[in-house]
Amino acid sequence: MQDFKQLMTTKSQTGLISSPNRANSSVSEIQLKYCLYARKSTESEERQVLSIDSQIKEMLDLAAKENIYVVEIKRESHSAKDTGQRPIFNELIEDIRQNKFNSILTWAPDRISRNAGDLGKVVDLIDQGILKEIRTHSQKFTNNPNEKFLLMILGSQAKLENDNRSINVKRGLRTRCEMGLWVGPAPLGYLNQNRMDRKCQVIVDPLRAPAIKKMFEKVAYEKYSGRKLYHWLKHELNFYTRGNKPLTLSGIYRILDNPFYYGVFERPKGSGNWYQGKHKPLISQDLFEKTKAQLKRDNIQRESKEFAFTKLITCGCCGSGISAEDKYKKLKDGTTAHYIYYGCSRARDRFCKNKYIREEELIFELLKIMDKVDINELGMRVKLEAEVNRFNKFQNMILQDKNPNRKTKPAVDMRVYAKYVLKEGSSIEKRELLVNLRSRITLKDKKLTLII
Repeated sequence: MQDFKQLMTTKSQTGLISSPNRANSSVSEIQLKYCLYARKSTESEERQVLSIDSQIKEMLDLAAKENIYVVEIKRESHSAKDTGQRPIFNELIEDIRQNKFNSILTWAPDRISRNAGDLGKVVDLIDQGILKEIRTHSQKFTNNPNEKFLLMILGSQAKLENDNRSINVKRGLRTRCEMGLWVGPAPLGYLNQNRMDRKCQVIVDPLRAPAIKKMFEKVAYEKYSGRKLYHWLKHELNFYTRGNKPLTLSGIYRILDNPFYYGVFERPKGSGNWYQGKHKPLISQDLFEKTKAQLKRDNIQRESKEFAFTKLITCGCCGSGISAEDKYKKLKDGTTAHYIYYGCSRARDRFCKNKYIREEELIFELLKIMDKVDINELGMRVKLEAEVNRFNKFQNMILQDKNPNRKTKPAVDMRVYAKYVLKEGSSIEKRELLVNLRSRITLKDKKLTLII
């Protein structure tokens, strides 16, 4: 038999791998066309023995001895635990249905399936006579009641092993948590122990732990906001994570909300199961509670609001996004005026000097933009036609138009309609209009610019 590299070269050049005895046979003469399916094992006892390459080599040796015609080799590294989650296996099933091949060559039945759903697909193909045979290194399964029953038993046994392994792993994790040990990568400010006799134990990171502690103190005692803390870490402290990346704003809030730093943790998150850790706390519980209280004051109870033009316009000075905020002013007559201001979020440049603009002024600038934009960019024609048809039905049905056969579709200017939406439409309609623009809009010194 040719060695493994030569066989793989043959496959890449011709798309077929055949045993030497079949080299001169035509495809029409061959009753069984096999697909060699190799999947990476996830079981620890097999890791060093049954890699994908070794499976392929063993099965190609078997193909040569048994005069088996191999049409294609498929490799997969996805777990077979969940139904329908393996793209290569799904492709294999579809190819069998399309009669590209009618047999499977694999190392063992559990390589094909370790769940009831995928096993059912395979057995169903055998029942229909589409899948003629499954060949392993020691067994053969055809459309025979006893062989199909054995295949289902072996597949079910593999599923039982998976289920038992899941239960055992969860039990082991729960036991470690009860011992106060942390399972998984250590939170920022700590390091995992690499010694086998101290598995799941974490130690304080001497490089980053002082900065983590200082973060809590700055929020609790100096009233730092999350964004101010972000700029302090990035520009003043030059702080980097273990992955040598700056700490993100969301990462900062996750740290400030993590009770692990004062000695306790919840596992799994949201389960209500709390454990006292054996690790050394970086802060006190009192400091953690003060930090949490300060963060709550920063996010004072207000409903989240989606403004009409946020996330759609870019700052012309620093490239940050444009954010919005409500402003209320008490007037002399006792009433309160409400204004919406748009301005740079300063995500990229904390000291950006771009000016704020009121929503009314912003809409006026957008109206001028509508005179310049290519009307085909608006992408609103279908919606406009639907609105016109709705108006026509209203006239005919509600207003009882005297002449229902008369065509009432007016010639509506798309540009005029876009301006109407910007002036009188809801926030959702305004956003929908600008989302359809292919060009980018920037705001600088209270002026909008269309960048094509």
